[in-house]
Amino acid sequence: MFTWSFIVIEAASAIALIFLVLLHSGRGGGISDLMGGSVNSMAAGSTVVERNLDRITIAVALVFTFATLTLDLRLQ
Repeated sequence: MFTWSFIVIEAASAIALIFLVLLHSGRGGGISDLMGGSVNSMAAGSTVVERNLDRITIAVALVFTFATLTLDLRLQ
């Protein structure tokens, strides 16, 4: 049961991590383009949203890493 719970956690965090990385801005506006505005039109709000998106992405990446390492040690 312990192993299956970490498999579910790893799969869910992998899907969430893919989604969160795709929301980040690359050369375009990223999440602001998704919401229909440009980077310049969303003056103060985009920096807070991007900063929070960075924090959430790091947290999900840490959960994914922890689940992967735990499964690696458990399944050896």
